[in-house]
Amino acid sequence: MNDMPEHIRAQALSPFHGLLGIEMQHWEEGLARLVCRPGPQHANRSGIVHGGVMLALLDQVNAFAGLYCPTPGRKRHAVTLDLDTRFTGQGKLGEILIAEGRLVTAGRNIFFARGEVKDAAGNLVAFGASTHRYRAGSHVLEGVAEG
Repeated sequence: MNDMPEHIRAQALSPFHGLLGIEMQHWEEGLARLVCRPGPQHANRSGIVHGGVMLALLDQVNAFAGLYCPTPGRKRHAVTLDLDTRFTGQGKLGEILIAEGRLVTAGRNIFFARGEVKDAAGNLVAFGASTHRYRAGSHVLEGVAEG
């Protein structure tokens, strides 16, 4: 996770990310970048990366774009209300996928984000927009106490 502070790195940890092999590469207010190196477990029946992997990357990176919390010992949480995705290419097994999400706008309860998934050569393989609802207390940058 590069040079992110330890408390930021800890906030990004997720059992789901471990299952899919997703890692946070960069995270700041309004921007998140995740990476995944798809292996055989990510394949569909055609031998390419399953579209669900791209959907998961977009859902996670867009949510993280709206959930940055710089305060140690605190986190921000949300649930996804809507995810609209378009596939524009194919992910290849063994080749890194890079997902980048950006916060579009945020209110007290709802935020909107847009994201893209590209392969290592920079080719766009999927893009999407999503709507998320903050969980209680997570609409403020300071978030809520962990635990």
